[in-house]
Formats: sequence, C-alpha cells, structure tokens
Amino acid sequence: MKRQILLWAVAFLFTLNMAAQTAYEYKIITTVESIVPMGIGRSRIVEHNVPMDYKLATNTREKANHFKNNKTKRKGLKISSFNETKLLNFYTMVGINFQNIASNDALISSKLTDMSREGWRLFTVASGVESDAGKGDGKGIFITRYIFRRPLK
Repeated sequence: MKRQILLWAVAFLFTLNMAAQTAYEYKIITTVESIVPMGIGRSRIVEHNVPMDYKLATNTREKANHFKNNKTKRKGLKISSFNETKLLNFYTMVGINFQNIASNDALISSKLTDMSREGWRLFTVASGVESDAGKGDGKGIFITRYIFRRPLK
C-alpha cells in the first residue's frame, strides 16, 4: 500500500513538472464594436494571418539618451494580410439596437468556438471603451481582445 501511494505521489509530481515546462503560442482576436450614433461606424472582428516578430520594433537603451536603434520604420511593421469579419453596430438611427448586439454575440461565439476546435484555449479577455464625450463628439468604440494560447508543438 505504501509503495502504491509513493508511486502515485511520484507520478503526480512528474505531471506537475511537465506542466510547468510547457511553452505556449499565443493568438489575439480583437473585436471592435462601434458606438457611433445612426449606425455609421464600422464594427469588426480582426485577426492577423501572418506571424510577426516583436524584435523588429524593439530598440535597446544603453544609457540615458543612447539607443541601439533598429532600422525598421513604422510602415514596415504593418501587416497586409488579416481577416476582417463584419459585425453590426450597437447604435442605429433610433438608438441602441439589441438585435444587433445579439447578432454580434452569435458571430463572436461562432469565432470563439472555431478557435477552440483548432486547439486554442481562451487564456484571458481584456476590454475597453472610448465612449461619446458629450454633445458634438458622436464617436466611440467598444474594443475587446480575446487572448488564446495552445501548447507549442
């Protein structure tokens, strides 16, 4: 009996050690939903198609005002291959459109389900709002970032 308990404990510790060593790849899906009156804004699910290396945009500071500058221009950081899924706007001419919100929820749920089928697991969600600042503004977005991860193969 003691031997069996010891074996289970060793197996458990080995499993914990394996889980701690897992490396992941991450993918971010962003939804942008317009909060512009009269439905004139654009709402989308945005997903990049090509990998990007953050090191292309990174500079190194060695002293207070001395940089080892990489030569990549901002224009060189833009990707031109991405998926853009149409969503409906929160507002129409008569105000908030709950049917549009429900439709967006169905589209976003479909995307999240598809990501799960591809082996991605939802890791965290971050959202923010830039809303109408009063008379004459008429602008705003509701942005949500869905961060997925899956073990590297």
